[in-house]
Formats: sequence, structure tokens, C-alpha cells
Amino acid sequence: MAANSSNSTSGKSVGKQASPSAEQVVATFQRMRQEQRSMASKAAEFDMEINEHSLVIDTLKEVDPSRKCFRLVGGVLVERTVKEVLPALENNKEQISKIVETLNTQMQSKGRELTEYRERYNIRLVGEDEKQGKADASQAKDSEGGGGPKAGAGVLVS
Repeated sequence: MAANSSNSTSGKSVGKQASPSAEQVVATFQRMRQEQRSMASKAAEFDMEINEHSLVIDTLKEVDPSRKCFRLVGGVLVERTVKEVLPALENNKEQISKIVETLNTQMQSKGRELTEYRERYNIRLVGEDEKQGKADASQAKDSEGGGGPKAGAGVLVS
């Protein structure tokens, strides 16, 4: 009998480990939100670089191609001609645009992942419409029945 009771308690602890605690849910959710914010920040930074490249490219297109210009390369100011610098700037602008597209795609997938995570653990943000939160809570109580996999549900995140 003692063996049966120890097996049943170890089975319960394994079941508890399968669903994270409220603190773990909140920490994971906040980490995911921070990742999305950092991606958005990086994308905005790259957008500013694209605008700067466009401004310089538009300016250099109107200048004599043999004219001397200076370019900062790895912290060193290098003297070149406009016809040497212009193609490099256009190539850099294209590369940055591709990076921004990739970041936007990653942000969208991270947003979907966040939404799924919020729905899975019934996470409500502080400041959300209280009526919507009450409606979601009543639906969750009706659908859960016995606790099930949503044992850490109803987490409120600030």
C-alpha cells in the first residue's frame, strides 16, 4: 500500500509540473512581449537608416560622379568619388530593406504566438475593457468545468 501511495503522489507532482505556475506564465508572457518590443524598436531604427540612405542617395544623384565625397566605413572616414559610393549606398539600402521585411514577418509571428499564449492561459492586461474581461471569465468558468489544463488561468498582467 505504501508503494501505491508514493506512486500516486509522484504522479500528482508530475501533473503539477506540466502546467506552469502563475508567476511562470507571467514571466514568459512578459519575456515574449519584450522580444516583440525589441524587434519593433530594431525595425524602427532600420527604417530611420533607410530614410537617411535615401536622402544621401537622392542628394548624390544630382552631383557630378567624379566629385570627391567622404564615407564613414567602420569608424574611419574614407575619401572616394560619388560614382564609387552611390552603388554601395544603394546596395546597403536594399539590404536594410530586406532586414526590415524579415523583422516585420518575425514580429507578426511573435504577435500570433502572444495571442495564442494569452488565450491559452486566459491572460488579461491591466486596463483592458472590464466588461470584456468579465465576459471572458464567465465563459472560461463554463468551459473549464474541472480545472483541466488551464490550472494557471486568469492571470492578470500589468
